[in-house]
Amino acid sequence: MQINQSLCVACGICINRCTVDAIKKDGKSVYINLDECVECGVCKRWQICPKNAFEQQELKYPRIIRSIMSDVLTVCEEAQISGRGTEEMKTNEVTGRFQDGFIGLALELGRPGVATRIYDVERMAMAIAREDVTFEPCNPVTTMMADQKAGRFKEELLNERVLSAIIEFIIPIEKAEAVLNRIIDASKDIHSVFSLCIVSKVAADGTIPHVKIAEKMGLWISPNGKNNVGLGRPLYKG
Repeated sequence: MQINQSLCVACGICINRCTVDAIKKDGKSVYINLDECVECGVCKRWQICPKNAFEQQELKYPRIIRSIMSDVLTVCEEAQISGRGTEEMKTNEVTGRFQDGFIGLALELGRPGVATRIYDVERMAMAIAREDVTFEPCNPVTTMMADQKAGRFKEELLNERVLSAIIEFIIPIEKAEAVLNRIIDASKDIHSVFSLCIVSKVAADGTIPHVKIAEKMGLWISPNGKNNVGLGRPLYKG
């Protein structure tokens, strides 16, 4: 995003609307720090500028990645979805992605107000990949990898800044502790925040398989977890 300086009157109304603090004021000039901007488009959609000075420049690769990861109206061509991850962790009764004996994990690096660079996403993905996981192929983040086996991203993307990015994968439940330890160790080397989502099917006795593992490791479990009951008519049979 850019500010047309011939239209801008430097009122500064837009400054605190930026999701990542990329709009700056220098004397009598208000401008966007393009290195910090994640191309979310929020500043323009606010329609708060009295002179309509925000202008979306043409986004080319690799900068277009910022928009894919930060603007929910942008569709990733490779994955054919908008947003930073898939919906399956909320709709397992429809898709049947998560089976007995397996758990799904999603790590969201960055948040509005914080953001993240792809090099931090790579650090986390490479740590996880050491446990021989398979990253979700329909996730836009996975399409950015040059080597999915190693969790290594395309070099030209590493310094791109995005609102957030979600790493998704499924593992056998017996691998959970090892993978979670990899995540804990990698978290010491990243320069952003992240949230961890764990999903598993409720067992026949009513227990949730991954809870015991998390409790054993001393991990805090949010009381705001979700119980999925399916959306619409369950299509998955099994």
